[in-house]
Amino acid sequence: MAHENKVGGHERIETSNFLMIVLILVVIAVGGLVEIVPLFFQRSTTQPVAGLKPYEPLQLVGRDIYVREGCYNCHSQMVRPLHAETLRYGHYSVAGEFVYDRPFQWGSKRTGPDLHRVGGKYSDEWHRLHLAGPRDLVPESNMPAYPWLERQAIDPASMAPRIVAMRRLGVPYSEADVAAAADAVKGKTEMDAIVAYLQSLGTHVK
Repeated sequence: MAHENKVGGHERIETSNFLMIVLILVVIAVGGLVEIVPLFFQRSTTQPVAGLKPYEPLQLVGRDIYVREGCYNCHSQMVRPLHAETLRYGHYSVAGEFVYDRPFQWGSKRTGPDLHRVGGKYSDEWHRLHLAGPRDLVPESNMPAYPWLERQAIDPASMAPRIVAMRRLGVPYSEADVAAAADAVKGKTEMDAIVAYLQSLGTHVK
């Protein structure tokens, strides 16, 4: 009798699309919570690595341009802990390097090389030339050119709202940072900003 009841229970689940969907969603939700919730309390995922500071105003604009132009569609920012990747790109990525990123740029897309450890690897001038005409430096590149970044000036008035928005998301900017942000980008172009951002990537873990 117990066996028949067990079989009957399975049959009810397997023949009811609605019940099957509900139970699948419950299982996924429970599994997701078990995997995700502990990360909110682990020091390694919530505390910045030694020396990490919030982005400077120019770097913050550069990060926004990086997202706006869809650079993440081809370039990852996550060196995985695999021997081949650490040989090519350097130390694997750790969560503490990204605690001030909103949104973070993790991903394993490899249309172009990983950019997480690109900071300091090339000169500012190399980045400028590469962004303005990628194939002038890397003939096999299929990356589009971004020459207009050099002509597009940054609006200083946009800086205070950017800093305030990031502070509301938990990034520890001070009132002094908000007040000084506009002056920090005066006379700067979007090219200056994205180069500053690229040069900051992955420089806190060697």
